[in-house]
Amino acid sequence: MATQQEIQHVNSKGSVSPSDEKAQHNAEVNSFTDPDAPGEIERGDLQRALKPRQISMIAIGGAIGTGLIIGTGAALSQGGPAGLLIGYTVMGAVCFCVMCALGEMSASLPHKRGFTGYATDFVDPAFGLATGYNYLCKYLIVTPNQLSASAILVSYWAPTLNPAVTISAFLVAIIAINFLGIRYFGEIEFWLSFSKIIVLTGLIILGIILDLGGGPTGDRIGFRYWNGLDRAFNQYKVPGALGRFLGVWSVMTLSLFAYMGSELVGVCVGETANPRKAIPSAIKKTFFRILVFYIIGSTLCGMLVPRDDPRLVGSAGAKKGTAGSSPFVIAIVRAQIPILPSLVNACLLLFTLSASNSDLYIGARTLYGLAADGKAPKIFLNCNKRGVPYVCLALCSVFCGLAYMSASTGGAQAFGYLTSTVSIFGGLTWCSILFSHIRFMKACKVEGIDRNDLPYKSPAGPYGSWFALILTMIVLFFKGFASFIGPRFDYRSFITHYIGLPVFALLYIVSKIMWKSKLVKLDEMNLRERARTFDDLNIKEDEEDQPRNMKEKVAHWAKNW
Repeated sequence: MATQQEIQHVNSKGSVSPSDEKAQHNAEVNSFTDPDAPGEIERGDLQRALKPRQISMIAIGGAIGTGLIIGTGAALSQGGPAGLLIGYTVMGAVCFCVMCALGEMSASLPHKRGFTGYATDFVDPAFGLATGYNYLCKYLIVTPNQLSASAILVSYWAPTLNPAVTISAFLVAIIAINFLGIRYFGEIEFWLSFSKIIVLTGLIILGIILDLGGGPTGDRIGFRYWNGLDRAFNQYKVPGALGRFLGVWSVMTLSLFAYMGSELVGVCVGETANPRKAIPSAIKKTFFRILVFYIIGSTLCGMLVPRDDPRLVGSAGAKKGTAGSSPFVIAIVRAQIPILPSLVNACLLLFTLSASNSDLYIGARTLYGLAADGKAPKIFLNCNKRGVPYVCLALCSVFCGLAYMSASTGGAQAFGYLTSTVSIFGGLTWCSILFSHIRFMKACKVEGIDRNDLPYKSPAGPYGSWFALILTMIVLFFKGFASFIGPRFDYRSFITHYIGLPVFALLYIVSKIMWKSKLVKLDEMNLRERARTFDDLNIKEDEEDQPRNMKEKVAHWAKNW
């Protein structure tokens, strides 16, 4: 059995000069990232400048956005309070399994190629290409979607303001933040994520107070809206038990979208200082984020607002996309508390700023990972002195112009259909992560590596990854069920719900034909050698930077904070 020292071994380099050592390291990395392509592959150089506290905060608040604050309204309307809780709990368990799987691979092999690298190394180079471009498609769409959401939020106060003004202001801001470099990005995202947590914590505390009768009206709500089967569950699309089941199922598809973005931590691995320690710590915090914000938050939404309130998203009276359709704000209005709705809308603007900022970052790093994996032109490997892959960032910024489609009357509907494809792309990425982890665990067994000796071992194990993979695939397969219910088949909804499946399949098949790649054999993954090489390149410098005495510890603390 392999020991922890074998997995995390750092080779002694003797008296080799730093420049020669770096060249030797680059050659070692290139020798197994793309063995069929001789010569230098990685011309760019991302900087490992994200601090542990930044990674931890991004892990906690990175995926929290309008999907939780506003999206719970649509879920409550379609599934009822009990359906809302069931759907968010089940998909929360799936999300936790995905994060644990990602954490085990990222801590063991913290390279800069992201999901593309794991899919390539543990499954098939063609599978890696399909995964990378699938994930890139998601963020080329979701970033302009977040910019459009910002314009809708501003319309809460200024309904006559041209949305293009807000979109332009936010677009300039996120491009500037991303071009500043990873150090500034990490710090700004730290405080934006921190503000999310403060806002959500405040809303949860306020929700508990209102439910217990502490509001101006003194109305003690309790579980009033859970009384009776018909109150707890909504009959969605069709009457009876089938309608209640479809209500719960619709919540699961909506909560899949709400949980997406949690995998942001895996994209940050390539720019994280000492990732073997930072990533496991960040992953562990995912459980508490899901429990506190998603499970408790969704429970409170179902306690405070009846499922048939006309202001919920999906209802005729809803102000779609603004704070006015959030269950938390509806509860505040029902409790007759003034001013707070506008304050929450302002906080949601911070949410969309953080989301669009991190989405642009993920898109650029995903494209960089594809280039580093040999799946995109080498020009995308170019980085500036701050470690910013500026060519990747420039291309992703150009796609942000899609947001202006929503500002025009004719393009608004087309853009709406486009953005509804996001969840299928994100769900396929989760499937790729889980399948890559299953293959990784099998390779560990073949090579005689004890997973207990890895820097981080997924507590869910193979059973958790299989459970999450199968359930995610089922949710994706049936997510467009509403297209078939009604007087006629809704082909537009069907296309937007499932377009990601043929796109992924086409990418995989074309890649297989062009490069004739084969499934990576379990006994040819060379996990030990990969771990040793990444230790040499990425971990040794981090360990040398650790403080050795009290004076250095104080200086280290001051630098990090």
